Amino acid sequence: MNPRDWEKQLREEGFSRTYVWQDQPHASYPDHTHATETAHIILEGEMTLTMSGKTRTFRAGERCDVPAGAVARMGSNGCRYLIGER
Repeated sequence: MNPRDWEKQLREEGFSRTYVWQDQPHASYPDHTHATETAHIILEGEMTLTMSGKTRTFRAGERCDVPAGAVARMGSNGCRYLIGER
C-alpha cells in the first residue's frame, strides 16, 4: 500500500491527524506517553519497539499501534514512517 492509501485508511479509522516523521540511524526514544492513540506505518527502514516486555521489529509496509510506555529504537538506516493520531 502506498503512503496516500495508508493515510486514507487511518483517517477512515478515526485518526484525525496524519504526518510523516523521519528518525536518524539508531535514534531511540525512552519510555514516554503519547497524549493520544497513535498508529505508525513504516515507510522506509525499521523500528524496534519494546511493549509490555516484548520486543518486535517492524519494517517497511508494516503497521504498529504504539501504546504509552513503549520504548522505540530505529534501525541502522534510520526510519521514515507515517503517524496517525486520534
